[in-house]
Amino acid sequence: MVATLEDTKRQAIATKLADMKALQNLLIANEQLFINSCNDSELAQRFRDMLDDDRKNLGVLETTIVQYGIQAEPKETSTKMIEEVQKLMEGSELTLFEKVGQHELLKHKQTMAGLLIHKAAQVVGADIEAAITPLNTVNFENRAHQEQLKGVLEILGVRELTGKDPDQGVWARVQDAMAAMTGIIGGAVTRSKDEMNITEIISMDHRKTDTLFMEIASTDDPQKLQEFFGQLYKDLSVHAEAEEQIVYPAVRSYYGNTEELYSEQAEMKQMLAQIKSLNPTSSDFKAQIKQLQTAVQDHVRQEENDMFPQIRRNLSEAQMEQLATQFKEAKSTLQQEMANQS
Repeated sequence: MVATLEDTKRQAIATKLADMKALQNLLIANEQLFINSCNDSELAQRFRDMLDDDRKNLGVLETTIVQYGIQAEPKETSTKMIEEVQKLMEGSELTLFEKVGQHELLKHKQTMAGLLIHKAAQVVGADIEAAITPLNTVNFENRAHQEQLKGVLEILGVRELTGKDPDQGVWARVQDAMAAMTGIIGGAVTRSKDEMNITEIISMDHRKTDTLFMEIASTDDPQKLQEFFGQLYKDLSVHAEAEEQIVYPAVRSYYGNTEELYSEQAEMKQMLAQIKSLNPTSSDFKAQIKQLQTAVQDHVRQEENDMFPQIRRNLSEAQMEQLATQFKEAKSTLQQEMANQS
């Protein structure tokens, strides 16, 4: 049988994502403090714009964590660091210039964490790369904020030392740096709309599942098979349960085939349990995976070709986004319950 559904590499990435979420909350708290303590209207507006971005990026991080499929807690050292920085930010020991300087370093830390996760995903699995795609936006905007913060620091620093304003060309240099950075990273890295709707978030799950099936088909390494099936088992189990809790009851009034969807997922859960009892080296393992893939693909086609059009016809964009939020919250709870049982 599959020895474990846990994998140390995947768990380490989950912990790093949890670190990023905790740090994101600190960045938001810092920017709120800066707005309240800044008398310069232009700088205050810069902080407001960053705050808006960072609040949206917190949502992007939360979506990424749910799509990644493994819930974790931040490292104890990360939590302690955040608590210490928060005390400094709320205290009077540091000047505003010094506080913003610390904030810029935190932005750098957040940027490097996001880039590290992307590099790790390239090593661990294509399904992880698919799940963490939304991090592209967070990483890019953190780099853009770093450039803006350099301009803020130049202004605050010169004022602190001389009581006068610096050369007014500072923002032009910041904009040039951001434009150059956009060219380096690629213009394709842009923010999508702030919230995904229910058809988009379910489709992301479906594509990640496709990737896991491809990864299983492409290897005979027992350890890799165990790792990929472990993630597939968790993803499909949580996805199915969240749909049954949130999505199917919501669409039942205008989509008449929900009972068939429930039935298909009950069969899928039985197949998952059977495969979990097999040794990955067994000749039956890949054969049963193939049967599972066929069943899942049939289920996906019904949802995407039949259920999705009915959802779009009967719900507004705002209602679809609200359903997506409920679906993500259900998935997050189920993932945490699964983590506690392991």
